[in-house]
Amino acid sequence: MTTAPILGTPLSPSATKVMLLGSGELGKEVIISLQRLGIEVIAVDRYANAPGHQVAHRAHVIDMTDGEALAALIEREQPDLVVPEIEAIATDKLAELEAAGKITCIPTARAAQLTMNREGIRRLAAEELGLATSPYRFASSLEELKQACAEIGFPNVVKPVMSSSGKGQSKLDSPDDVENAWDYAASGARANAGRVIVEGFIDFDYEITLLTVRATNGDGEIATGFCEPIGHKQVHGDYVESWQPQAMSPRALESAREIASKVTASLGGRGVFGVELFVKGDMVWFSEVSPRPHDTGMVTMATQVQSEFELHAKAILGLPVNPELRSPGASAVIYGQLEQGGIAFEGVLDALRVPGSDIRLFGKPESFARRRMGVALATAPDVDTARQRALEAAGKVKPVPGKA
Repeated sequence: MTTAPILGTPLSPSATKVMLLGSGELGKEVIISLQRLGIEVIAVDRYANAPGHQVAHRAHVIDMTDGEALAALIEREQPDLVVPEIEAIATDKLAELEAAGKITCIPTARAAQLTMNREGIRRLAAEELGLATSPYRFASSLEELKQACAEIGFPNVVKPVMSSSGKGQSKLDSPDDVENAWDYAASGARANAGRVIVEGFIDFDYEITLLTVRATNGDGEIATGFCEPIGHKQVHGDYVESWQPQAMSPRALESAREIASKVTASLGGRGVFGVELFVKGDMVWFSEVSPRPHDTGMVTMATQVQSEFELHAKAILGLPVNPELRSPGASAVIYGQLEQGGIAFEGVLDALRVPGSDIRLFGKPESFARRRMGVALATAPDVDTARQRALEAAGKVKPVPGKA
């Protein structure tokens, strides 16, 4: 049985301190959820004025792939919990600090290491846990990639072993695509740019994110719970829409939960895990897992009694959670469209006139054409209507140049 948590007062000697490594739009929502419980939050990111920086008690800008800089900041702040929110982190240093008893990493440093690297998590899922996955190979050179593609066949998907949000990902239809895919993978990798995974293409009906929560139950023991499955649409490997619940057969849902339970139990610790799965009929294949809230899960801010961010905050603090669905709903991404800093947004009033809609603008200091700058949320009696409402609301928000 785990010890019941004691929560302190922020900015006082009794404070319970949480350090977030990564402070984008997902981290910002986690910070807000933590602060509602009186937690003192330190937000860390690679650039100033990141969304989470704007709401945290303190903010720091460092290169989080620099292990020594990361260790020095942790030593300075002395957080009770260290919570990785992105992939580009010196996870080896976190593992070293955890092994020395100097930090408690969420969910564990091992989980952060394995899931940062597609090779680590794929080998865990397929080779150690025996889960169904697409066929795969790894390659560390263009020649190895050509050989791997020949063995896997076409079409296939090539991804850097370390990247996120679809960066560096390509679908290959013939050998003529291999060289461009190698170059693109190198440009999109967060680290270790010389290694990629080649995945055989699965003819799936749809892809889901199954948010899986490891949290204490009423008896103080770790229990695994599930949110309703989230369907999503991706373009170039990056999510543009999500909806909840995604309709599934009872058998497929049972298989999805079994897979997610095995993977998250192996990773251990507490918190929300975004488990990505391919589904065709009753068949389910494991794809990836993130040991943190997932971008497709932003829809839960509208659909659930507790959003994925509140679930994560409570779970990591050792508190019980409620992943219950409140209403069908959907989300649609609002892109920056402009390439400049300090942009503004028109049409928010019109967007909020859409029935059941809401808007989140992330406050990112710099806009790019395909950068997520916000999200439209919508609820409705059914998913199809919610999707229409979310897309309509997102389409009414127009990025415009900011003041000079």
